[in-house]
Amino acid sequence: MKKIVTTVAGLILVVALFAQNPDAIVGVWKNGEGTALIKIFKNKDKYQGKIVWLKEPNDPETGLPKVDKNHPDAAVRTRPIVGMSNVWGFEYKAAENEWSGGFIYDPKNGKTYDCVISLKTDNELNVRGFIMGMSMFGRTDTWARQMAKS
Repeated sequence: MKKIVTTVAGLILVVALFAQNPDAIVGVWKNGEGTALIKIFKNKDKYQGKIVWLKEPNDPETGLPKVDKNHPDAAVRTRPIVGMSNVWGFEYKAAENEWSGGFIYDPKNGKTYDCVISLKTDNELNVRGFIMGMSMFGRTDTWARQMAKS
């Protein structure tokens, strides 16, 4: 009996050590190209993020801050890219150890993709954008942590 209790306690400890903290993605992350910083935060029961820095914040043609000129809705094409929400709607799924059900918007092409996020390491995120609800039709970008949650 003592051996069973010890084994069960050991298994619970191992599971607890490997269980992900749902807030582990909260913080500031640099995208794979190194061109933007995205601050991910919790908003009620979901996670979202906004662009807080651009390597090249100004449009080379106008010298003014870059705007969302490729958005399909002409009414928002003048909104600044810095400060824009570009990831939203993520919920932590403990069984899959990932944040899913969300979307990512790419201001370079004005397209929104389904998205899933997982921790590669404590300081690296795998951000996978895909189409038609099928993650096999997409690509993964690895983001690097810049700052812990604030």
